[in-house]
Amino acid sequence: MGRPKALLPFGDEVLLQRVVRVLRGVVDPVVVVAAPGQELPDLGGILIARDDREFLGPLNGLAAGLAALDGRADVAYASACDAPFLTGDFIRRVLGHLEGVDVAMPDVGGLRHPLAAGYRLSVRPAVRALLDRGSRRLLDLTDVCRTRLVAESELIDLEPLRNLNTPEEYAACGAARSNAAGGRS
Repeated sequence: MGRPKALLPFGDEVLLQRVVRVLRGVVDPVVVVAAPGQELPDLGGILIARDDREFLGPLNGLAAGLAALDGRADVAYASACDAPFLTGDFIRRVLGHLEGVDVAMPDVGGLRHPLAAGYRLSVRPAVRALLDRGSRRLLDLTDVCRTRLVAESELIDLEPLRNLNTPEEYAACGAARSNAAGGRS
């Protein structure tokens, strides 16, 4: 992208602020996991957790986020910062599939979405064990935890899974950025 995705403008806020705002409407507390020294926009006093080790990927980020939630929540919704179409309804729908399992993860057309998933805090030991074995992939957690793959038909709206990975994808949502400024969703 040429610059940090979290700081890309989207309407009258940046991507990370938008995701945090949507999460705040559904979950409490909200924790943002950042790399050591990573610049963050004003997020209004939410919990900030820093990765304890750099370059260990999203699995280590999940470990940091879950540790920050210890004693504050039983479940967590993990989101990427570049998911501007995330909605409260989508988060509630995913978390609603955690009944009797440790992980509820969207699976659309065989593509799993670990950064649009619900996790019980009880997965912390499994996350740490995977990291200790050298794993960096969130998907490895589904091999060692009770996981419910949430099918496309159960999600209803797939737009919240859309993230922005390239400058072209970011540019293509220009109309959405304009609409976001006028009508926050």
